[in-house]
Amino acid sequence: MSPFSRDTSKETAPAEMPGDAAAPTAATGSGEWFLPEDTRRDVARLFEKLTGPVVLEVYVSPDHNVPYNDYLVKFVRDLARLDARIEARFSDLSDETAKKRDVTFSPTLLLSPDAYAIRYLGAPLGEEVRTFMEILLRVSAGQSGLAEAAKKRLAALKDPRRVTVFVNPACPYCPGQVLNAFRCAIERPDLVAATCIDAAQHTQAATAHGVGSVPHTIIEDPDGSLAPLSILGLESEERFVDELTSMRVTPANAAGDEPGHAPGAAGKVEEVDVVVVGGGPAGLTAGMYAARGGLSAVVLEKSVVGGQVAVTPQVENYPGFATVPGVRLMEMVAAQTRQYVPVVEGAGVDEVKIGRRIEVASGETTYLCRALILATGATWRKLGIPGEDRYFGRGVSACAACDGYLYKDAAVAVVGGGNTALTEALHLARLGASVTVLHRRDVFRAEKHLVDALTREGVDVVWNTVVEEVVGDETGVTAVRIKNVTDGSTRQMPVKALFVAAGYIPVTGLAQDIGLALDESGYIKVDRGMRTNIPRVYACGDVTGGVRQIVTAVGQGATAALSAFEDISHPYWRK
Repeated sequence: MSPFSRDTSKETAPAEMPGDAAAPTAATGSGEWFLPEDTRRDVARLFEKLTGPVVLEVYVSPDHNVPYNDYLVKFVRDLARLDARIEARFSDLSDETAKKRDVTFSPTLLLSPDAYAIRYLGAPLGEEVRTFMEILLRVSAGQSGLAEAAKKRLAALKDPRRVTVFVNPACPYCPGQVLNAFRCAIERPDLVAATCIDAAQHTQAATAHGVGSVPHTIIEDPDGSLAPLSILGLESEERFVDELTSMRVTPANAAGDEPGHAPGAAGKVEEVDVVVVGGGPAGLTAGMYAARGGLSAVVLEKSVVGGQVAVTPQVENYPGFATVPGVRLMEMVAAQTRQYVPVVEGAGVDEVKIGRRIEVASGETTYLCRALILATGATWRKLGIPGEDRYFGRGVSACAACDGYLYKDAAVAVVGGGNTALTEALHLARLGASVTVLHRRDVFRAEKHLVDALTREGVDVVWNTVVEEVVGDETGVTAVRIKNVTDGSTRQMPVKALFVAAGYIPVTGLAQDIGLALDESGYIKVDRGMRTNIPRVYACGDVTGGVRQIVTAVGQGATAALSAFEDISHPYWRK
């Protein structure tokens, strides 16, 4: 249902806001509300945390992005009506104020522009609404929320920085990267300017910067003395600040490290009964069950909560839900887990030491625990073909939920024949893309309902075919070279994007470091209680292989936590 009262049949309507704010009702008069009543109640409760005034400046043009303009004006107007500390100002792009603020795109939203250089180009929609609300509170308080180490690093910054983050409303990774940028702008308003651009609303900017995957971050030195940094994906706060200040790409496992500096050294030490590594369905369930068993626990997630489920457009086989977006399902699970234990996002594990207590080093914190549960999941399997790495983020993707919107009017290919591949293909087709599935066999391995849905959607399938090369130019992917495995013939198929869904490989780096036994496929070996070959160390979820489904991951997470409780109470290895 469109939230707009005018005819927008020739324009693209904004994506949904999260939760109950996803379908705001149209305001047909100046006295009517745009946001639904239950959403207004939630926002009013949130605004009780406001500590100071916030100015929201909205700039629009009557002849560009009209649906998004209407949405943003009504949305901001309602926020100001809900709390007197929110001051809403509305201007046309032709006004002198727009020129003063250097605003040239409609719609643009600025947050307290006399104090901070924070702006949205395009109305904040979908997942970005959450980012907006958090930053609004932080602007109100004048507090960035950065860790002390990040604040110290930014305090040494001497030169200005301009940060631009391109996003997609459905991307679960984008909000974290936007928060990194905006928090830095709040911490150093004198030197850091941060902009969030919806790539679908501002296609000209996305094209000019070669955006083919989100989040895509560009960090610039406005003085022009240093080359810009172009960064793909979500980064930890520590790594982001390191790159912002140094203007050099930092290896993922080296942000903040100094020669001779051990992870966790000179930081704080926390004692807990159980550390869970991984915030997918298995890890979240393990944390919750550990706490319900009376154990103190913490869940550490290096990226975003939800794992692979968070980037699954629709989940249709989880009991109790006929259909639910993957990110919504994981938000509910995470919210329930947080009632029991801390769930720390952006917390990668640097090192594990097995001793009288198990030491888990994560950034500047070392956790001393009695049991360790690994729920590190699996990552997408690369094809290992020419052009795959070169064009990753410029047409090659492993996440239709993240990047599909960028190709909604283009020809795309999906590689694979399992549930993930068909789910990706269906999502892309429903966005409007012209989809072709490439499968190396003559029959799918996916569930029947997905196969039936693919047929109903009229998605093309090329059987007995593999991709041999990704072809492209300076703009990104232009085609894929494919080979028929039965007759050996090859041809080039024009596409703008290739979505790889050819299976997963377990994330077992930590497991191998501490000597856990792996099976012939590289998955962690566990018994029925999710115990590994090392006492007090357990594993659950996709990292253990087997039937990789959400329901089995949840069951394994509960089993691992219950085993940890039993073993801590009655240490079997001492008998």
